[in-house]
Amino acid sequence: MKRAGQVWIWSRCEELVTERFPEIVSLAQFLPDGTVLDGEIMVWASGAEENGISAGRPASFALLQQRIGRKTLGKKILADAPVTFMAYDLLELMHEDIRSRPQRERRQELEHLLSGTTLKISPVEKLPSWTAFEALRAESRARGVEGFMLKRLDAAYGTGRTKADGLWWKWKIEPMTVDCVLIYAQAGHGRRASLYTDYTFAVWNRRPRDADEADAVVRAIEKREPALPDALQLVAFAKAYSGLTDEEFRQIDSVIRKTTLEKFGPVRSVKPTLVFELGFEGINRSPRHKSGIAVRFPRMLRIRADKPLHDADSLESLELLLKL
Repeated sequence: MKRAGQVWIWSRCEELVTERFPEIVSLAQFLPDGTVLDGEIMVWASGAEENGISAGRPASFALLQQRIGRKTLGKKILADAPVTFMAYDLLELMHEDIRSRPQRERRQELEHLLSGTTLKISPVEKLPSWTAFEALRAESRARGVEGFMLKRLDAAYGTGRTKADGLWWKWKIEPMTVDCVLIYAQAGHGRRASLYTDYTFAVWNRRPRDADEADAVVRAIEKREPALPDALQLVAFAKAYSGLTDEEFRQIDSVIRKTTLEKFGPVRSVKPTLVFELGFEGINRSPRHKSGIAVRFPRMLRIRADKPLHDADSLESLELLLKL
């Protein structure tokens, strides 16, 4: 947004992140006062391939995470992860709140506002049939996107999670999935503050030979014995806190309280007993994570009560997903 000659950047969690993205501040200086845009910051190479980033498409989310996690920016990170802004919608124009105006009008105003500028605007795809849209959607990962956002042309802008102001539909590709093991838990927030709902998941560093080998690892964890070099162990790789019903969270909370091994402030380590199917939109290498891998938008798809611990996925499974 731009107010009184100054550009402000807010995250979806209402965190002020302006200082982390000086390029966006510079790009948005032309905007008139009283402008509010809805969009997404992306790492993007503008010319030929730069630093391993394919030109003309967004780079991996892992590169953007490097920017998000830093409050001070050096020349190297600015060069390695150049960002731009992709505008999706226009919420305020010349101090006028236009969220109640139809999508077609807001889009026209957005295109006029950004015409001839270096800020990007989300493309509108026009194809002859649903079959053609489905075929293009199947190419989403290769194009560096998650799928389509379908919006009614007469829809107002829906604030928050409400659907009362008009119809939008996220037509995403199916998520990547792995089966992983719950190893840490933390209490949730709001109405779930009394339950352990925020989880850390792990995969095996290699496939266990059999159930006995996996059980030996669990016994060692119970005894607080450190893992031996090159020995079988569980490696943390992702956190998730959404996807289950309230009843499922209550069931898991009961198990967590019965299998807690240690407490670290608000966090509990638990005996590895539960396997979950985790879904996510993307996967990338990340030196910032112990597993060497980061996933985008992880969420729990289901509890795998049918799957024994030794059948959970390994780092090898994640490596295979990296090649997709």
